[in-house]
Amino acid sequence: MPKKEVVKHIEKYATNNPFEIAKQKGIVVIHERLGSALGYYNSYKRVKFIHINEDINETLSRFVCAHELGHAILHPEANTPFLKKNTFFSIERIEIEANTFAVELLLPDYTIYEHKDENLTLCEIANIYGVPEEVSHLKNLRNVL
Repeated sequence: MPKKEVVKHIEKYATNNPFEIAKQKGIVVIHERLGSALGYYNSYKRVKFIHINEDINETLSRFVCAHELGHAILHPEANTPFLKKNTFFSIERIEIEANTFAVELLLPDYTIYEHKDENLTLCEIANIYGVPEEVSHLKNLRNVL
């Protein structure tokens, strides 16, 4: 399900940039101090919010935005717990789905195809596009090449 949603959103918004998709969908993105948390998603009075820790680097911020965008699209009624580094290894269904959404968004099939002749591993390609190695295995490679 996450991959179909990602493909639909990339086509609709003509981008795989999670910040741009959030903006076009009217989701408010807030950068703020969150301590050890990377980010979280919540909604209040039908307004959706993505909160991102202002102390993380741009690459990780992009992944966090993609992950929380996954929650906003796949789990719009759920106010999600704080995303922490150890959440990358979560076995909770909604966290796995949000991680899968983020991986598929930041690593769409065409990016894999672009590197097919370079003899790179999936982890190496994921690293190029800012996808943490811990979740790169969630990329669905069926029908890519």
